[in-house]
Amino acid sequence: MDWFFNFPFKFGWDPESIDRVIKQFSIDNKVFFDGIKAGLNGMISTLYNILSWVPWWGYLILVFVLGYLIKKSWRTAALFSGMLSLVGFFGLWDLMLITLSIVLTSVFLSLLIGFPVGILMSFSDRANRILRPVLDTMQTMPVFVYLIPAVMFFGLGKAPAVLATTIYAVVPIIRLTNLGIRQVDEEVVEAARAFGSTRMQTMIKVQIPQAKATIMTGINQTLMMAMAMVVTSSMIGASGLGMEVLISVNRIEMGRGFVSGMAVVIVAIILDRLTQSVVKEKEKSL
Repeated sequence: MDWFFNFPFKFGWDPESIDRVIKQFSIDNKVFFDGIKAGLNGMISTLYNILSWVPWWGYLILVFVLGYLIKKSWRTAALFSGMLSLVGFFGLWDLMLITLSIVLTSVFLSLLIGFPVGILMSFSDRANRILRPVLDTMQTMPVFVYLIPAVMFFGLGKAPAVLATTIYAVVPIIRLTNLGIRQVDEEVVEAARAFGSTRMQTMIKVQIPQAKATIMTGINQTLMMAMAMVVTSSMIGASGLGMEVLISVNRIEMGRGFVSGMAVVIVAIILDRLTQSVVKEKEKSL
């Protein structure tokens, strides 16, 4: 009666054969992957140098000004600056800048890839049908799976962490760009075309501006998903706040883990609140 409780058929496949093919592919194209890795490391280093050039008090002032301009509240602006100053008090300021350089590089690549793909899906039903299952798979795949090909092709370090984060975080901007453009009123689009606008002009001057609030929401979600990947990407050598959390877990250091985890939370909250406020302002203006 084993067949009644246990599935009786099993496909005798060899997963190691897939690994051998991928490893051989990475070896054969090592120069290509090394070039991508060098380019990504260059982007991260450049962004980190720019972030490091700004003094700590400059960030506090910037967050305070942005908080006031967006929230129209001195208390909220002071709260944001106070929260950010706690990262410095904990001695994690430099690690925060490393984390921001990785996250912002990943977000930039996600937008560079995701925005055009979302536009393509909004104008092509065939592309939409083909890419939707791919996006569903990317969104539901366990995040640790993304680390495997990143390590196999690029080794350990910040570059594979950026690639894994980009793959994980690119889905929201694609989906919401597609959704926002598709939800633009057809009468508005037809009116633009009736006045002689080409398809490209209609997209740039009508559809994208009308979908701006939804697209900004996609950017916000992409940013938050990139922040959520910080700790996971530390498992493949990405330094920063995520590495502090990982070290504290390995050493079972509760205090260190709590402080570094709170630093991640603080950065994520500030970025989320500021970008969400921009989204709301866009919605009010439409």
